[in-house]
Amino acid sequence: MTIKKIQPDKSKLDKIVTDARRNQELREQSYRGQALKLYPWVCGRCAREFDHKNLTELTVHHKNHNHDDNPSDGSNWELLCLYCHDNEHSRYEETRFGGSAAGKSTAPAATHNPFADLKSLLNK
Repeated sequence: MTIKKIQPDKSKLDKIVTDARRNQELREQSYRGQALKLYPWVCGRCAREFDHKNLTELTVHHKNHNHDDNPSDGSNWELLCLYCHDNEHSRYEETRFGGSAAGKSTAPAATHNPFADLKSLLNK
């Protein structure tokens, strides 16, 4: 029994390549594509480095938190990993909605010291 080789359809392959190139051009026109061209693929906070395999974990953060402010020079962008980006937005939301009491606590300071008598307990 012989194995019959099937020739790939050239028109389908050409369409796949054309679509891939068009999609790449669209991505490069977006602010994410522009930022990835402007800046090294390193998180601006934790300095984690990225390559083509894990580039999806690198995000573009808008420094002034206005996603419509996208200057072509990239002055409102910084590249952050997913974790640092989430942390930055959490801190922003705390200051935005937490008000001035976010950093101040009305609860009294703790006075109990669980290790106060530890030395005498160990000597027994």
